[in-house]
Amino acid sequence: MKVSSRLAAMGMALMVPLAVSADEQAASRLTSLLEPLETYSAGFEQQILDSSGSRLQSAEGSMLLARPGKFRWEVDEPYKQVVVSDGEEIYLYDPDLSQVTVQPLDTRVTHTPALLLSGSADALADDYEVARQQQGATETFSLIPKSPDTLFEQLKLVFHSEQLKGLRMNDSTGQQTAISFQNPQHNQSIEPSTFEFEIPEGVDVIRESR
Repeated sequence: MKVSSRLAAMGMALMVPLAVSADEQAASRLTSLLEPLETYSAGFEQQILDSSGSRLQSAEGSMLLARPGKFRWEVDEPYKQVVVSDGEEIYLYDPDLSQVTVQPLDTRVTHTPALLLSGSADALADDYEVARQQQGATETFSLIPKSPDTLFEQLKLVFHSEQLKGLRMNDSTGQQTAISFQNPQHNQSIEPSTFEFEIPEGVDVIRESR
């Protein structure tokens, strides 16, 4: 987020199998960590930082994910906000504005990073350049989208002892979104209704097409 080097001599090619690129190895390792996540739930702390690292905004809340493509993201502080995906549409509810925005779920993981966490990781090597660093029990994966038509320039996923602990996204303006997860639960039963959103009466509804 490297293409394996070519062997210089044909004789070496006959004796030594072609190496798997570091990019493919990193993508394979990340996929092996994400694919077993049928469900995931955690509290979170989110910080938005400017290009110099100064904090612009912070928020707290909870999130739940279910494979494939379902998630519920609730911000409790400082302003209430709810984002729900039922696997087909995304609902963004802002109680302060009394408004719900509904849009089709974009299944391209470069447009919806939450899909990575909900298990749609089978095409990582096709969609991203992936790099991996390890320090002790902590593994950090850096993903750079190959398509220019994306919502972010780089995404980092941090695992500790093979458990997802945080992520960080950088956009084209240099702004960073850093999220840390607390008390994560893996593959616990989650009621299907969690990923259903009932539009409250009296709110403005904005429907967007892809």
